[in-house]
Amino acid sequence: MTETVAIIGATDKPDRYANKAMHALRKHRHEVVLVNPFKQEVEGQECLDSVADHDGSIDTVTLYVNPMRFQDHIDDVIKMHPKRVIMNPGTEDDGHQRTLENAGIEVIRACTLVLLSTNQY
Repeated sequence: MTETVAIIGATDKPDRYANKAMHALRKHRHEVVLVNPFKQEVEGQECLDSVADHDGSIDTVTLYVNPMRFQDHIDDVIKMHPKRVIMNPGTEDDGHQRTLENAGIEVIRACTLVLLSTNQY
């Protein structure tokens, strides 16, 4: 099943995991929404300031920003009400997890790349 996946922390740097995840998600035929308020575009695709700027629904949000940076996005993520948020290594935060779960959003502490490569996504 393909999903619409928002990558918070999108980047055009090929050595960064957010960039690797963008390519892997596309390879698995997911629609990718890029979010980074400090970028206008990444590899020719528009980069949004917030998930709230996306016109459609979002199934999954995958995090590639530290918890302090995610604080700027958490309210918008809750408003978009994705089915789940993936906290990739280094993005985990107990407080954010509780807030998201209290809003009815599943939180998974895992690596998006590993989930995709092992067919657990």
